[in-house]
Amino acid sequence: MDSFKCSKCGNTDLEKVGFLNGQPYCRACLQFKENSKNIFDAKFSNTKPKCDYFLSYELSEKQKELSNTLILNYKNQINTFVNAVCGSGKTEIVLELIKYVINSGGSVGFAIPRRDVVIEIYNRLVQIFKGIKIVAVYGSHHEQIYGDIICLTTHQLYRYKNYFDLLIIDEVDAFPFKNNDVLYAHFKRSLRGFFVLLSATYFTHSNSYFQDKKFEIVSLNERFHKHLLPVPRVIIVKKCFQTLFLLFFLRRYVKSGKPCFIFCPTIEICEIVFKRLSIFLKGGEYVHSKRKTRNDIISGFKNKKYKYLVTTHVLERGVTVENLQVIVFLANHPLFDFSSLIQIAGRVGRKASAPEGEVLFITDEVNSEIKEAIRVINEKNTSV
Repeated sequence: MDSFKCSKCGNTDLEKVGFLNGQPYCRACLQFKENSKNIFDAKFSNTKPKCDYFLSYELSEKQKELSNTLILNYKNQINTFVNAVCGSGKTEIVLELIKYVINSGGSVGFAIPRRDVVIEIYNRLVQIFKGIKIVAVYGSHHEQIYGDIICLTTHQLYRYKNYFDLLIIDEVDAFPFKNNDVLYAHFKRSLRGFFVLLSATYFTHSNSYFQDKKFEIVSLNERFHKHLLPVPRVIIVKKCFQTLFLLFFLRRYVKSGKPCFIFCPTIEICEIVFKRLSIFLKGGEYVHSKRKTRNDIISGFKNKKYKYLVTTHVLERGVTVENLQVIVFLANHPLFDFSSLIQIAGRVGRKASAPEGEVLFITDEVNSEIKEAIRVINEKNTSV
């Protein structure tokens, strides 16, 4: 066979093609099975109340301006990429557009690469919107897949062929969506209308990755409480002393009653660091993608059951904790690119009641990713 192109994901790599009964099939998207019935068989009552949302606070003028831009772009059939800093209120910016699309009879998807953030967004939208059906679809959680707003992981987009009039993808530059041709193909197949992409870091592949879809780029460099982004402080120390320095700063935070995330690049390092810290400092826990109890642990941390949390990339996005301090251990590790470092730094100072805090990068050298992360954060702060 000289050539092959998958009708679902567009795969043309012959190394990802298998044969069954002499017929070729695509192995790249084999895990994604089609729905047994047409997606449009799902019907909702035509007498349902008009969609509306309720917030206990007012949007800033810049948030309102950007919200109006999104509606105008949608009406004019223009896709939008929103480059908004961590803590600027990206979710609040899209609420008016969601309301407009649903009240116009359209279907809305809110897709996010990571399951934990899907759950977080789902819970927020359930509190904000009343009188409409909101469902969460991820992993093994897909008993209900139809609703007025569908919150889902990007992996679940394969279920919704030509379905969404508005598809919002938050954290569009995050793993596993970033640079994943199969997931991008499912994104395109699920869309029958227009999209809004959200991120705090402009993803460098955007021009080529979405070259067949024109979109306008809009920016919001101001946090909703108008305080500046925390600029990371780099602690350069030899590897043999890094755990000692980590313990020194962590003890200081714990003593002052400030909760702390310690970010580690891998699961193995995460567990090792926690074991070392727990010998000298009690009251902590650790989480990573393979820890089955991580949701309970994260909930316990938010409720002040734990004083510190050692974690991997699973908590770099979509998590808000009051008065949080952050330490990045081995900040120059290859798995920490500038985008992830910016997101990690953005966990600090997200609450108006505690808009400031510390971000520490512990490393034995300042690499290009650390430099770029700090440069971008300073650039955002000076543009406010």
